[in-house]
Amino acid sequence: MSTDEAAVALGRSFHQALVARDWDGIRALLQDDATWTLPGDNTISGTADGADAVVERAKQIASYGVDFKLLHLLVSRDNVALSLHNTARREDAVLDEHLATVCRLRDGKIASIETYLSDVPGMNAFFV
Repeated sequence: MSTDEAAVALGRSFHQALVARDWDGIRALLQDDATWTLPGDNTISGTADGADAVVERAKQIASYGVDFKLLHLLVSRDNVALSLHNTARREDAVLDEHLATVCRLRDGKIASIETYLSDVPGMNAFFV
């Protein structure tokens, strides 16, 4: 399998595990020292340090009922990014954002994740 194919497969596996709420599956894709950084000023913002914290971050986001629609998998020479359209609804708030989740890879696993958002104020209002 080429590096590009491996990166795409890893990105697809991450998305599928997130949608399925397969926390052990996500953990298996991560380096032990993995991080996940999100912008904003809300309950999911900042950096989750370590694979277990990254899994907890995924659980926390999913607990809000977010639908993670995969639009594209994008590869660079060494990494993969997921282009997503995330939506969710509560009685008092609506989430409707486009994002890029950039996964930096090391030795066939995710070493770090950084998420770029189209609507940080909307994210702040939703994840209270």
